[in-house]
Amino acid sequence: MMEQVNLGLVGGGTVGGGVWQALQRNGDLMAARLGVRLNVTRMAVRDPRRTRGFTVPASVLTGDWSEVVHDPNVQIVVELMGGTTTAREVVRAALKLGKPVVTANKALLSAHGPELFALAAKHQTNLYYEAAVAGGIPIIKAIRESFAGNRITRIAGIVNGTCNYILTRMKLEGAEFSEVLADAQRLGYAEAEPSLDVDGHDAAHKIGILASLAHGFWVKPGSIHTEGIRHISKLDIQFAGQLGYTIKLLGIIQPVAATAPTQGKKSKKTADDGHASAIQVSVYPALVPNTHVLASVNHAFNAVAVRGDTVGDTLFYGRGAGQDPTASSVLGDLADAAIDLRAGNHHRVPPFVSHNGQGTVASMDSISSRFYVRLDVSDRPGVFARIATVLARAKIGISSIIQPEGHTGETVPVILMLDAANNLSVRKALATIGKLPVVKSNPVVLRVENLD
Repeated sequence: MMEQVNLGLVGGGTVGGGVWQALQRNGDLMAARLGVRLNVTRMAVRDPRRTRGFTVPASVLTGDWSEVVHDPNVQIVVELMGGTTTAREVVRAALKLGKPVVTANKALLSAHGPELFALAAKHQTNLYYEAAVAGGIPIIKAIRESFAGNRITRIAGIVNGTCNYILTRMKLEGAEFSEVLADAQRLGYAEAEPSLDVDGHDAAHKIGILASLAHGFWVKPGSIHTEGIRHISKLDIQFAGQLGYTIKLLGIIQPVAATAPTQGKKSKKTADDGHASAIQVSVYPALVPNTHVLASVNHAFNAVAVRGDTVGDTLFYGRGAGQDPTASSVLGDLADAAIDLRAGNHHRVPPFVSHNGQGTVASMDSISSRFYVRLDVSDRPGVFARIATVLARAKIGISSIIQPEGHTGETVPVILMLDAANNLSVRKALATIGKLPVVKSNPVVLRVENLD
């Protein structure tokens, strides 16, 4: 008889339901490929009596997660409930029992990753989390295993489908952010309370995990520079298009090639081998050249571009959220966990290896980039001169100025494309410009990422 591995699912919502249905649909296929049959013996849900869009035997359901974790027949625990409180209890309890855990919970890992990884190591088991980043895209396995022989010199990713959906529709329809957000909420692409997505926090959770894996030290959530997309208007989308760019919410991870102040630590110099000991870990909306492949990633799709010193440029593309894509990644982790169990090696590939004790996250103020700036200014002579004077004093060059025709009223938009400059210098200069009597609203500032 084929060997069987028993699973305990905690969470029967969108992802949990997707995993259950996928196992019913493709369980025989997985068994044929793996030589191991995956069998769900227990499933914890909030209300076992509630009607669902799929059928689970009553004997499998329970309202108590501890019954799943402590069931001696359950060999692998799958945490799909979300959140960082009860979910943490579930994962901790399972790891302490020496049971491998599969999770899709990026917020939990972002907040408590080091603690949970240490617990897995202590109890000689493993924690699998492919589904925590970019849905169905196998980016965790690629960075942790496939690119083990590479120094990762840059990761640039679109990792939040809600923001990408909103920005895509703003571009295609010429609509304002608030209009598209309301529609996205109605269609289920955005939550009723959308802050986690549109303010960049969800993307920051994912980018922090990728940065930690790529550079060998755990990146604390508070050290990640995070901006959202609320301040972007259809004017910005329009002007970016005229300049040959598309606006995307990007996660950027890359070494900082010069001495830079770092968050919480003293400055670190560039390493002797040419690789910086400090890295940039950031989430912000940026202008991406229309010629770059990330500019063409639309709607709810995700994409992560990874550059390694040996492999060169690679691209991972697919659906970054949703029931089936996330369930697909969970099933991949279950396959690894089942194979590891059968081989008697629960920690064949550790969930995270800290191999860079000197790594630090560079302060965003130390990072240089090009900038797009939109100003609403008084429509009268001498305005450009006053703005240019401030920038000149800050030693910031202007590569181009656009004042579109056809605008009526007392104010007009002015678009500045700035040469590469230090973020701190630009921030201070724009704070001064924003106080000029001729400037009638706060400057809108976006970085320009050429991704060369």
